[in-house]
Amino acid sequence: MKKGILFDLDGTLWDSREAVAASWNEELELLGVDYRVTKERFNSLMGKTMDEIAYSVFDKEDSKERAIELMTACTKHENEYLIEHGGILYPNLIETLKKLKKDYVLAVVSNCQVGYIEAFMEYHGLNDMFDDTENYGNTGFDKDVNIKLVVERNELDKAVYVGDIMGDYNSTMKAGYPFVHAAYGFGEVPEGTPYVNSFKELPMKVKEVIG
Repeated sequence: MKKGILFDLDGTLWDSREAVAASWNEELELLGVDYRVTKERFNSLMGKTMDEIAYSVFDKEDSKERAIELMTACTKHENEYLIEHGGILYPNLIETLKKLKKDYVLAVVSNCQVGYIEAFMEYHGLNDMFDDTENYGNTGFDKDVNIKLVVERNELDKAVYVGDIMGDYNSTMKAGYPFVHAAYGFGEVPEGTPYVNSFKELPMKVKEVIG
């Protein structure tokens, strides 16, 4: 039986808020935009699609088209910045992924732009750790659809999604798969949901959920 673990990225595998904010502010300064973002501003944005983030951050712009234009410029620079500077991996991540990889197909499914997952893997040397990735920027689909795509193309008999916010939980329920809450991340989910308080707890919890 082929089993897999699908991971959210922000708040589950790493915390990139500080680096992302720095990259955006560099780009906004170059563009002559009199606006700056903070690490804290991203707390409520993690997990949202790129369009949703654009309309929220740049809501004072003249049009949605302008908001998307600024978002596109910022995320392009963001990818370049993250490849050079990386983010903060959660404790015990690499050794735990190595343990999980012995028994499971590992994949990342995120609402990010094209190149963001690649920057995460490139900087931290994780290219060989994951078997597949998918993102909103690549497909234009919501996370539930992307979860299904990854499960189907890897021919998984059982799969679980690991994420940290309510949006992750809702998408996983819509896709029809079990969910494990990364309770150390940025959000909360319904009481009674299987959870881990640290990444190193995942092997035991995943085994409980899908075997």
